[in-house]
Amino acid sequence: MDVNRPAGFWIRLGAAIVDGILVTIVLGILGLIIYGQFFFDGYSALDLLSLLYFLLVPVFWYGYTVGKRAVGVRIVQMDGSNVTLWTMIKRDLISGLVYAITIGIAVIVSAFMVGLREDKRSIHDFIAGTYVTYDPPHTSEEKSE
Repeated sequence: MDVNRPAGFWIRLGAAIVDGILVTIVLGILGLIIYGQFFFDGYSALDLLSLLYFLLVPVFWYGYTVGKRAVGVRIVQMDGSNVTLWTMIKRDLISGLVYAITIGIAVIVSAFMVGLREDKRSIHDFIAGTYVTYDPPHTSEEKSE
């Protein structure tokens, strides 16, 4: 299967930074309201909200998160179709376990893979069968033609 217009390291990093800032501010404000602290030290429902953001937003928004939408890239399956919940579970949760088990070494390897590979796919892309592209989602009219 061929990847179409893959997004490289810097644009993906920019999207991750935008998402990180957004999630930190929103959850910080919620933490301030709920716990009286902007940064809450323990695990809480806010951690679940953060997880749900990264799992569900791409499923319901054609592979975009706010950060990815801001920089014009999105996550797609290898056949170009939209991601599913199972795809995002593999991409975020299962690959997160791989990254944790390797004590972050796989994160460094993934960064080099995105920077150096022609298809710009990282370890979590291989686990989930995805890639990040500049291609916009297809409308229902385009699919029927």
